[in-house]
Amino acid sequence: MPATAPILVPAVLPPLLDREFLSAKFAAGLAWREYLATGKPAQREAWNAVYNQVALSGSQQKLIADFKREMKVICISGIWCGDCVQQGPLLQRIAEANNRIHLVWLDRDEPKDLASRVQINQGLRVPTVIFLSEDNEFCGLYGDRTLTRYRAMADSQLGPACPIPGAPIPTDELLATMQDWLDEFERIQLLLRLSPRLREKHGD
Repeated sequence: MPATAPILVPAVLPPLLDREFLSAKFAAGLAWREYLATGKPAQREAWNAVYNQVALSGSQQKLIADFKREMKVICISGIWCGDCVQQGPLLQRIAEANNRIHLVWLDRDEPKDLASRVQINQGLRVPTVIFLSEDNEFCGLYGDRTLTRYRAMADSQLGPACPIPGAPIPTDELLATMQDWLDEFERIQLLLRLSPRLREKHGD
């Protein structure tokens, strides 16, 4: 009697961004001031300069204040990173407008196990933002630069002009970048508000 062929069961690989993994990473994240404290004085000064340069408009504040769902947000960043300097403070401004937004910061390189799972174009790009539901389910990924940032870089690097190291960031560019990020926060908030499982949970 011929031997029975073995039944091949495909290996079940854990999801790259499963709830348990993301929950642990969120719990390990640093608050804004704690994260800035990891940098050198000049780095902290650069971050605070951008933070002080921009603020949410009245309509933007109202939009964020109307968010009803809890949102957990992990920003993978580098205190040394120029793109993080230009965008990180904007994320903090958004988070401060509603205490239902819980923003934490993780250094890209300590450890790299999270950053390596969210590579963009095979790169450990920063800032990269991961959006979670209140119960740590993955909801979205956004980074490393918004459309406004890429347009500004293209204007300076692909055209005749040359970027000047340390040059001031135009306020209109920062405000447009803020709107880019705000649009994504709003999209995730609507995803959460319209989620059937969360609507059932909250009775709305």
